[in-house]
Amino acid sequence: MTEPLVLTPQQIIRKKAAGEPIEPDDNEISQAHTIVVLVENTIGAFVRVINMFSARGFNIDSVTVGATEDPSISRMNIVTMGNGRIIAQILRQLSRLVDTIEVIDLSDTDFVERELCLLKVCYTQDSRSEILDINDIFGGKVVDITAKTMTFELRGPSKKIDAFIGMMATHTIVEVARSGRVAMQRDS
Repeated sequence: MTEPLVLTPQQIIRKKAAGEPIEPDDNEISQAHTIVVLVENTIGAFVRVINMFSARGFNIDSVTVGATEDPSISRMNIVTMGNGRIIAQILRQLSRLVDTIEVIDLSDTDFVERELCLLKVCYTQDSRSEILDINDIFGGKVVDITAKTMTFELRGPSKKIDAFIGMMATHTIVEVARSGRVAMQRDS
C-alpha cells in the first residue's frame, strides 16, 4: 500500500496559483479570464489569434475587436475559461504570434467591463407592464416595438446582462444578440 503524497506549503501555494488540483480527487480550478491582445492592424492578424485557440483546443467565450486610438493597432478582448496553467500557456502562445504587440490578462487586476445586449421578447397585454418594469429596473431601453414583440437594448457588465436575460426568461425570448465583453484596466 502506498502512502499518500504529502505536499510542502510551497508546493500547495504553487499548485493553487496554477489552478492545479491539490488532492488526487480535486478538480482543477477553472475560471473566466479576460485577455487583452494588442495586435498590428494587418490582414490575417485576427485569424492567427483565433487559429491559435482552435489549434490548441482552447475555447473562446467571447471576442471583440476594434481599432485603438492608433489606427495601425487593433485591440482584441478575449474571454476564455481555464486554470492557471492553461491561461499561462495561452498568454505565452499569444505573445509569440507574429502580429502581437502586447498581451494582458486583466483577471487579476482591477478593470472596467461593458457589454451590449439586444433582446427581443414576445409580450401580451397582461405581460407588457411586467416586462417594461423589468427593463426599467435594469436601465434598459426599448429600441423597437411591434404588435407582438419588444426589443430592448441593455449595456453594462456581463453579470448584469446575464441577470436581465434570466429575468426575461420567464417570458418568451425570441432572440438575443450580445456584443461580447469589452474591458479596460483601471488606473491605480
